[in-house]
Formats: sequence, C-alpha cells, structure tokens
Amino acid sequence: MKGKRALLVNPWIYDFAAYDFWAKPLGLLYLGSILGKNGFRVDLIDLLDVHHPLLERSNLKRPKRKEDGRGHLFREEVEKPPPLKGIPRRFYRFGMPPDLFREALCCLPTPDLILVTSGMTYWYLGVRETIKVIKEIFPTVPVFLGGIYASLLPDHARRHSGADRVIPGRGEEAMERIIKEVGGDGSPVLSPPDPQDLPYPAFHLYRKLDYVSILASRGCPFRCPYCASHLLYPGLRRRRPEKVAQEITYWAEVHGIKDFAFYDDALLFSPDDLFIPLLEELKDRELEVRFHTPNALHARGIDGRVAELMREVGFKTIRIGLETIAPQEKVSAADFRKAVSSLTHAGYSPEEIGAYILVGLPHQRREEVEDTIKFVWDCGARPYLAEYSPIPGTDLWEEAKKASPFPIAEEPLFQNNTLLPCRWEGLSWDDLRELKEMVKTPI
Repeated sequence: MKGKRALLVNPWIYDFAAYDFWAKPLGLLYLGSILGKNGFRVDLIDLLDVHHPLLERSNLKRPKRKEDGRGHLFREEVEKPPPLKGIPRRFYRFGMPPDLFREALCCLPTPDLILVTSGMTYWYLGVRETIKVIKEIFPTVPVFLGGIYASLLPDHARRHSGADRVIPGRGEEAMERIIKEVGGDGSPVLSPPDPQDLPYPAFHLYRKLDYVSILASRGCPFRCPYCASHLLYPGLRRRRPEKVAQEITYWAEVHGIKDFAFYDDALLFSPDDLFIPLLEELKDRELEVRFHTPNALHARGIDGRVAELMREVGFKTIRIGLETIAPQEKVSAADFRKAVSSLTHAGYSPEEIGAYILVGLPHQRREEVEDTIKFVWDCGARPYLAEYSPIPGTDLWEEAKKASPFPIAEEPLFQNNTLLPCRWEGLSWDDLRELKEMVKTPI
C-alpha cells in the first residue's frame, strides 16, 4: 500500500438548527486509523471543524464556544428545499463555506479513495452537496459513503448521495474489501473488528482539539422502540476497562486533552463489569480531566458508590435517559429518583444533573410530557426535551408513519425532529413551545 492516499470527509449539515454537543465523526476516525495502519497517508477535512486552518485565517466571525468544547458552528442561511418551503423557520448550511472547502481540497494531493460519513437521515442534503463538490475537484476518485444515513437508508443513499459506493453497517468490516478495490496488492493487515483491537481513532488529524470522544462499548442490550442502536450495532460489545483508561490517559498526557465525551449507548449497563472498574482505574491515574455523557446514562446503574466515583474522577455533564414517567420497562420513577438522590449526595447540584425527556412520540399527549417535566424538577434535576425523530427500521417506525401528517417514508427531510413529525391535536406546535418554556424554570 506504499504511496496510497485516503481522504476522510465529514460533510455539511443542512438543517434549521445544529450545535456541537461534543460531536466528532468517531466511526470515520477509526477507519482513518485502520487505513494508516495499512500504509495509507490519510488526510481529513471535517467541514464542521471550527478550527480548520482556512477558517482560522479567514475574516469570518468566530462562533461562540464553551470552555468544555461545546459550541456553535459556522453557518450560512440557504434556500429551503421544496419539501420544507412551508416551515416558518430559517434554513442553514452548517460548516465551512463552499469556497474554502474547494480550496482545502485543491491543497491536497489526489487521493486514491475518499471516505465520506453521514449522520441523521434528514441531513442527506449536506451529504449530497459535499460529494458534489468533491466530484468537481476529484472526478475520477472513488467516493465511499458510510455512516448512519447510509446504514438506515442505503437505497435512498444510492439514488441521491452521488457516492460511487454506499457501505451500510460497520465500516471496519468492509475495509479489507475497500482497500482491495482501490488497488491494494496482497492481503492488507487490518485490525480485527473486535473493539479490543481497534486502534485509537485518528484525532491526531485535527490541527486543534477541544475534546476527544470515547467509546467504551458498542451496541445496547435494550431495544427501545424509538432507537436505532440495535440496527447500527447489533449486540453489546465492550472494551476492557484498563484499555479505555489507557486511551483516555494517552489523549490527556500526550495531547493535553481536558474534556472527554462518552458516546456509549449502554455505559452503565451492568456497571460492575465495565463502568465501576473503569472509574476505579481513572481514580488511580489522578488525571486532571472532565467527562461528559451526552448520550445519556441508565438511571438504574447509578447508586451511591457510582455517584461518588463519578464525582471523584471528574464527571461534569450528567445526562440521564428518563424519557417519560409513563409506565415502561427501561426506567422507573423509583430508579430515577434514586439516581438523582445518589448524585445529589455525592455533591452534584440540580443544574448539573440533566434528564432527557422524549417529546413528540406517536400519539403522545402534552399532559404526559408536562407530568414528566414536573417530576424531574421535583426530584432535584433539570429537564431537557429531546424531540422525537422517526427512524426507519425501528419498532416505532410503522406507528410513526401512520401518525405523522408528513410523508416521512417517502422524504427523509420530514423525519427531522425540528418539525415535530408526529404532531397532532394532543401535542401541537403551540404545546411544544409552551413545554420548552416549562423546562427553563423550576416548577
């Protein structure tokens, strides 16, 4: 593979709103490391990277960022696509301006392959426009598209993305085939798809890093009807706690990273097997770092011991996946109240303990969301609304198609949670606006 080059691209987001909640293209960065181990020279253009050198040298107004790595993105208002013309909100392209993207591409040697990732299904316009620009500069280089959109809607991606190949599922398992397709001689030496053996993701390709994303496990043992985790990562595969602690130590000590965001969907499932040993490993290492949990923690796994250890090792942003206090199997009101009490006794304030509440589920009523908001405030935590997005292939998908006033199966743009895709007389736009006010002030 000597002399071969690969380019990784994280595409634009086209949407009404977008914000960097410790969002990095982690799967793409893992593939970059695998390519590097196979002798490729790897370049990265992350169009959402606010610290790209071309942006740093431009006269564009800097987006506001927080000390912990979160922040706004560069954006430019663009014309709404025809299906969304009737939505009374401004529509934006988030990320690097197109002229700077073209300049960044032209500064690179011609690659032998280009890997583009994808996020939400309703962000496919950004994928399409990104690939369109890539093809202008490198018309003969094969473009491979992976990621969430490519995995959940592969046929749509093949018709609309402009990619030469769409790779659904886990990209690591397709890498050997991809490398051979671009002229690799012999059998490449690949890291196995076992999470224990994957190299660290290629965060070193960024010129400046505010934070690093961490995966201690992949998949989830639960099968929530609204969630696509089991479609993207079947089963639950965990890394050894000492391996995770070693990676965190590497980024902290070698690269000076202070903030880490866990991307796990089931970090606290069976905490004695992974999370508690990991916390104890981190405690022994005495790192001066902060941890964040944007993907939510399972309340049932938080007791006094866990909460104390989290506080000691530097967990700062706590998000618990409550969803609703309506009867359900995953989280009970008692589980949630116990978790909040444990965190409070460990020294966390109500402002530091957040709870995600799902709003906009098919046939969900405003009263259910109101009651859940009041319950969260009463427990001593802060509610955060998580607006439901219908996801193809999930258990709730068929019900969502029937409940939605939009043709969500025909046009992925209507799967956008900003639209409140399953709104009805029991939970309207006006209801949502009032619920958003309710979460701002304790009741």
